[in-house]
Amino acid sequence: MQKLFVLLVLSFLFSMSFAEEQKLVNDVNKITLPQTPYILTPKSSDTPQINGAEIFGVRPGNPVLYKIAATGKKPIKFSVTDLPKGLKLDEQTGIITGSLNNTGTYKMQLYAENALGKASGEFTIKVGDTICLTPPMGWNSWNCWAGSVDDQKIRKAAEVMVKSGLADHGWTYINIDDCWHGKRDSNTGEITSNEKFPDMKALADYVHSLGLKIGLYTDCGSKTCAGFEGSEGHEEQDIKTYAKWGFDYVKIDWCYCEKKDAVESYSKFGKAIPQADRDIVFSICEWGTAKPWLWGEKVGGNCWRTTGDIVDTWESVFKIGFSQGELWQYARPGHWNDPDMLVVGKVGWGPNLHPTRLVPDEQYTHISLWCLLSSPLLIGCDMNSMDDFTLSLLSNDEVIAVNQDSLGRQAKQLRQGDEQVWAKDLNDGSKAVGLFNLAAAEKNISISLADIGLSGKCKVKDLWRQKNLGEFQDSFEAKVSAHGVVLVRVTPKD
Repeated sequence: MQKLFVLLVLSFLFSMSFAEEQKLVNDVNKITLPQTPYILTPKSSDTPQINGAEIFGVRPGNPVLYKIAATGKKPIKFSVTDLPKGLKLDEQTGIITGSLNNTGTYKMQLYAENALGKASGEFTIKVGDTICLTPPMGWNSWNCWAGSVDDQKIRKAAEVMVKSGLADHGWTYINIDDCWHGKRDSNTGEITSNEKFPDMKALADYVHSLGLKIGLYTDCGSKTCAGFEGSEGHEEQDIKTYAKWGFDYVKIDWCYCEKKDAVESYSKFGKAIPQADRDIVFSICEWGTAKPWLWGEKVGGNCWRTTGDIVDTWESVFKIGFSQGELWQYARPGHWNDPDMLVVGKVGWGPNLHPTRLVPDEQYTHISLWCLLSSPLLIGCDMNSMDDFTLSLLSNDEVIAVNQDSLGRQAKQLRQGDEQVWAKDLNDGSKAVGLFNLAAAEKNISISLADIGLSGKCKVKDLWRQKNLGEFQDSFEAKVSAHGVVLVRVTPKD
């Protein structure tokens, strides 16, 4: 019933007719799309470059942990001007720690320097009631390890996020999904972890030592979706336990909740989280059945799933991603629509993994659309087995910047059908625009600059290639592969 209901919700949200939708889905069975990966993302320069979000939120008095994201030939030395009192910087790692007790906006300048040069970037910390000012970026264990997850796999994921360079592009969270729960203490009711996770605090401390953050999973019901101990009746107690262990993110599922009221159930967690002695991102995983975009912010949610689970097929990415057009009005800094995790690389939902069934153009579409949607970006693959193509998808700083833009707007769907146009307002007055070809053959797709709210001459840049395409007036046109995308940034010349 749950899956059927989710499909009905998606059908309602998706503005195309059933016949049009089915035609696009059936295209997959009629054509053979190119399978050879092709890399568009240029390699990072050896000279330093500061990446990642330009703004960061924290509640007063709670621990600050922020790793400056910077590429360039190592070693890199970091420095900060106007670093607020109460914070300190490790110059070798770029990790900022400490706490800030007073509400307010703290602006500073970040620097990264190596033997070849020096880069700088503006950075703002906002101390107040709202955290998660840009969509969270990280990794989740479910789409590769599912029930086979354990302490060592989580430690390895954290190590690889750093060693692969992903952390240098702003990837931050290492999230444990289902299957970590043990039993509750018979006297206190406190949750414990199972034998696969012998010491949760030690695990969190290790991930933090790398400059990363760590999350975990629970459920509103008596059991988790995999049948482990849920949080029903222990909502406040469990949040206190997670904070004591040092966790920074919690995903809360909706299994075994058939007769529950979603707003009431999630409110219990939403009241407990701000009372914890550390910031915890609150991810509502209610599958979109009760329209959490209408009440997620009210109960304290930082992000909320708008759909059922994604899988690594074009049909799944197509139905989930392109059904988000009406939800732009509910996304803002601290509160994000979540169309589920990224299905690139090797996935498998258990110990046996396989390469994603999305062809390269579909993977470019997947990442581009999720960035335009200001969605949480959670890698679902085994990062230890990423090939160069997958790494290139996840390390394009100009594409990631669309997702992490401080204005916090979600793209609007300007054109429907098999030639779709989505446009997102950016903080500097430019627009990120995705030209998507959902048909079975290559197409030329054009946009009017007036349609995206611009006029006169505009500069257009291809974000995947990081290449300036020139100046255009009135309109812009691009050749787009089947199931592919051209993602551009359009900037007024004057």
